[in-house]
Amino acid sequence: MTRNHDLAPETLAAQALGFVDPENKALVPPVHYATTFERPPGGIGSSGGPGFSYSRNDNPTYTQVEALLTRLEGGADALVMASGMSAVTAPFLALAPGDHVVVQNVMYWGVRRWLKEFATRWGLEVQFVDASNLDELRAAMRPGKTKLVWVETPANPLWGIVDLAAASEIAHAAGARLAVDSTVATPVLTRPLEHGVDLVMHSATKFLNGHSDVLAGALITGVKDEYWERIEAVRRDLGTVMGPQEAWLLLRGMRTLHLRVAKACENAQAIAEAMQRHPGGQPCPVPGPAGPPRPRGRTASDAGRVQRHPVDPGGRRPRGGAGRHAADDGVSQRHLARRAREPGRAPRLDRGPGHAGAGRPDPAGGRHRARRRPGPRPDPGARRLRARGRRRPPAAHPARHPA
Repeated sequence: MTRNHDLAPETLAAQALGFVDPENKALVPPVHYATTFERPPGGIGSSGGPGFSYSRNDNPTYTQVEALLTRLEGGADALVMASGMSAVTAPFLALAPGDHVVVQNVMYWGVRRWLKEFATRWGLEVQFVDASNLDELRAAMRPGKTKLVWVETPANPLWGIVDLAAASEIAHAAGARLAVDSTVATPVLTRPLEHGVDLVMHSATKFLNGHSDVLAGALITGVKDEYWERIEAVRRDLGTVMGPQEAWLLLRGMRTLHLRVAKACENAQAIAEAMQRHPGGQPCPVPGPAGPPRPRGRTASDAGRVQRHPVDPGGRRPRGGAGRHAADDGVSQRHLARRAREPGRAPRLDRGPGHAGAGRPDPAGGRHRARRRPGPRPDPGARRLRARGRRRPPAAHPARHPA
């Protein structure tokens, strides 16, 4: 039972939609570990309830999280999945071979790799564009052929911003749907469905959960239609569902979502300003307008103030050299920070220059790995000897005599 009429989003998240157990009045939802459920004589749903049959289809613990996400995003329905990549790939797998999709070129490297290495072999025609350039996005549309436009805003790793309202008009004019990866913005800062977006994706591992202990993904739709049913079938038939314990932990993590995002924005702004004052630092722009953070911002191209990693004014990530090594050494000397891949987690984690997503973005949508730090390469002969349990004798050095 829930009591959530006219409550603020902060309250909805903090109280898990105001859940109260109808039998024992507990304020924390239970974890339903059951994999199978009794079916009424008339079939699923015949008794008037939601109807559960098998946890690969649905589970009461999933539906608690999905209901909260639906409310926070202002959508019609939601699905939680086993990981962010499960949630990303499902909308593409719900298309048909031969369909044309337009994808932002600067994006999370794992998605770009999957599109180039799997989706194209499966039969999708993938075209990478600069989605922040509306003319380029418009030119890529093929009316009747383009089925999906995928953007990410703010975009990993350079945190570029896409005008969602304009992009949705362009996609819809060509008969395509617009989907957005809103992992970084979260529903705290941007609600894409209010700007014409059809589908919202979150890697819930990051900000939504925020505690580094859950892998999760989520999709929220503005309309329950035949395409959404195909996405539901992808989750069901591929088995990309969350475990009940993970779903419960995600719901737990989202209770502090608004507090964490607001503080992360405040910290990001403070760090950016400190770097601008530091004699050895580079300008560190933060997406969003000047002025104080707006934790409940809802504008199409304003993601409020989000966590931001250092780049130069031209939007380029430093390519090695003394600046990169100095930054790496600076992270190493801090006691509270740890090198890690993902933003949005607690305690505070830094994405160092060598993380898997720090490679130079390719405008054509290609894949670049982070560069290896300069230095002598390992001796392959020594590596073989170590594998055999022996050591290479030390190299002979000329005798040193005092001058």
